[in-house]
Amino acid sequence: MTTSDPVVGSTAGRTRLPRRPVHGVLLLDKPVGLSSNDAMLRVRRLFRAEKAGHTGTLDPLASGLLPICLGAATKFAQVSLDADKRYTAVLRLGQRTVGGDREGAVIDERPVQVTPASLAAACAAFTGPIDQVPPMHSALKKDGKALYEYARAGVEVERPARRVTIHAIDILGWDDAALELTVDVCCSKGTYIRVLAEDIGERLGCGAHLAGLRRTATGPLTLDGAISLDALAALDEPARDALLHPPDRLLADWPSLRLAESEAARFLSGLRRRVQEADQPAVRVYGPEPAAFLGSAHITAGELIADRLLSPLEVQALLKETP
Repeated sequence: MTTSDPVVGSTAGRTRLPRRPVHGVLLLDKPVGLSSNDAMLRVRRLFRAEKAGHTGTLDPLASGLLPICLGAATKFAQVSLDADKRYTAVLRLGQRTVGGDREGAVIDERPVQVTPASLAAACAAFTGPIDQVPPMHSALKKDGKALYEYARAGVEVERPARRVTIHAIDILGWDDAALELTVDVCCSKGTYIRVLAEDIGERLGCGAHLAGLRRTATGPLTLDGAISLDALAALDEPARDALLHPPDRLLADWPSLRLAESEAARFLSGLRRRVQEADQPAVRVYGPEPAAFLGSAHITAGELIADRLLSPLEVQALLKETP
């Protein structure tokens, strides 16, 4: 989601401050209880940014990594949205709840009889490509209406299963007293961890719900260097700006291509360029030194074809910010 606005709205007793062009990616450690959109709006206000967006919803009940894109970086937010994700999840075995998380009322309770071997086998059963039925308590839409709206009205609608990929599920710990299993999950976009928790619980024969969730990575970005909203608010503006990563950090795991100055100018105008490179579905493109990030592209049959381009003003602004 992206928002833009010319000025900061004034409130009683506050000065109406102008927004400013700010470009980069903030690694935010989102707290529990705050929606992704609210977190993004708070960051935008603190930076007085003209434009901001987040890189995919992280549920209010979850904490952890939420990259916030400012200015030119919003053009590449979809890359992070489409990237693989990594979570630390806590599964409470023996109880199923409305909605599949700790907020919902318990609707089923069963005894828990597990062993290290059975826990490992249950997790292994859901590793690889799997089909998931989206939960009713989700923002997916049916006939223009969010599923959670049907759920709140007590109506259940048919949802087609969606194919996702669970790359790995590693067991981090088992609390026999609390009946809680902690796992590290690496998965494709669109994976519902609470559905995974419920499915693992059913595989074990005791049911389960998601008791805690923390996102630790999205694509090449991790919690390393992430900052909380409180810590961000305590900084002055220059210190906040120093935390921003350049927009190409979102594309850090893509191959790169550098163009000569004359070729870079033509590429920025949207013209296709002939290159002596193998075909690539996605590359990040740079001009000559100093390393000016120009945008994203793909290479087909020896042609470099632009996908998302920075404007010349954005390129110049990023060059000024480069140490």
